[in-house]
Amino acid sequence: MSENQELPHGWIELEFGDLFSQPGDDIVDGPFGSNLKASEYVSAGIPIARLQNIDRNRFIAKNIQYVTDHKAEELARHTFAPGDILITKLGDPLGKACLAPSSIPRGVLVADVVRARLTHPWIDRDYLCYQINAEYMVEQFKGQTKGTTRPRVNLTKIRTLKARLCPLPEQTRIVAKLEELLSDLDAGVAELKAAQQKLAQYRQSLLKAAVEGALTADWRAQHTVSESGEQLLARILSERRARWEARQLAKFAEQGKTPPKNWQQKYPEPVTPDTTGLPALPEGWVWASLDSLISDGPQNGLYLPASRYGFGVPILRIDDYQIGWCRNKSDLNLVDADEETKNTYSLVAGDLVINRVNSMTHLGKSLLVGKVLNGVLFESNMMRFSLASSVSGGYVSHYLGSDVGRNRLIRDSKWAVNQASINQQDVKRTPVPLPPEAEQHVISELLEEQLSAAADQVQAAEISIKQASAQRQNILRAAFAGELVPQDPNDEPASVLLARIRAVRAEQAAVKKPRGRRAKTA
Repeated sequence: MSENQELPHGWIELEFGDLFSQPGDDIVDGPFGSNLKASEYVSAGIPIARLQNIDRNRFIAKNIQYVTDHKAEELARHTFAPGDILITKLGDPLGKACLAPSSIPRGVLVADVVRARLTHPWIDRDYLCYQINAEYMVEQFKGQTKGTTRPRVNLTKIRTLKARLCPLPEQTRIVAKLEELLSDLDAGVAELKAAQQKLAQYRQSLLKAAVEGALTADWRAQHTVSESGEQLLARILSERRARWEARQLAKFAEQGKTPPKNWQQKYPEPVTPDTTGLPALPEGWVWASLDSLISDGPQNGLYLPASRYGFGVPILRIDDYQIGWCRNKSDLNLVDADEETKNTYSLVAGDLVINRVNSMTHLGKSLLVGKVLNGVLFESNMMRFSLASSVSGGYVSHYLGSDVGRNRLIRDSKWAVNQASINQQDVKRTPVPLPPEAEQHVISELLEEQLSAAADQVQAAEISIKQASAQRQNILRAAFAGELVPQDPNDEPASVLLARIRAVRAEQAAVKKPRGRRAKTA
């Protein structure tokens, strides 16, 4: 139903706050940040409803934090009870709503969660909760936001959002039909997400088999290599030292100096890997530090102020890639950079980039740079390096993308406020299982083939989930346009319900109104 179409007979449109007896008391948000600090959280007590606990029509009872009974009493105005509607007013997307579960008799809100409490019998809680999650309400939330990095909507704006009220019996019919249709849809989505989870587990098991040698066990049994991993590493280290000596001699020549005595002794040896606790490797493999396999780098990325963004050359940022995926070059942000900056920070095909600052869930994610990213710059939250020519970038990239490789990479990460980081030394000392050169390429080819097939299945599931989400919104749109269930002309119209709500509000206001001081009598 478009904005220009009339509501069905018996329906009315009104402000969200008009649905409640006392909007000022029934629709409240959590306490100001300084009134509820994370340092006041305890391991047991009164549960706290946080943004991560609220999804559309679903309360997520995971990672629950608590406050003491005493603290909950201090925050009595900011508490919730079973059946209250909990709404997010921060984040993207915001305006997600669910009913407070019966498993939590009393809880406390954080600052960016709203509690809407119906204290009269003329509106079905499920009806209203479904409506808040409908697209036309979601769009209203978006239209009232302020802030760019973390969109937020204030409480006053929420109370003035437009809502639709229908007769009470029709509310009941709508909820029953929604539960029938959406339960089937949700079951299908749950199956798709379970399939995605299994594919993610399959991906990691495949990577683990690859970097531990199980994937190529048959290949090794059928092939003899001319150079073992240990011999390969010795050659790489010899070439590494030769490159360093050549650079030093070139510097001396440029400066017109004769190389000093014992100058070769200043060669910086690569980090030796700590193999304590590491598993045994197949015959012909050897443990190496990532430092010993690097020919150039690691190098931290470029920092530029926001004023330099918007035009110029593309720059790769941490949100532009995940393991196995990268945003199209044409969709990257642009930055204004001079020639010296471009020469210093331009990526080259074959480089590896690693996310060095992020949340723990994303810290250490890596990307093998393809030809399409030649000349693209990389931001400061990343570092890049290139590998020796005898080391497969695909193999090392897959290793760092495996759980075992990434966990070794971020093992010594440092915590700061809301994020963690790794430094160049952490990268250099990361242990890498090094197979013979030929086997590295076989592993990469096998992984590319099998991971590509799995990725296709993941993408197909993702498309189906998006289609289900669109279908869900179509069902909700029909529900709150009066098109999902038939109207009954004998139903008491919504205008009568609104009149009753207003009467209760007026009655309660009269009770609350302070009485004037009585005049003195002689």
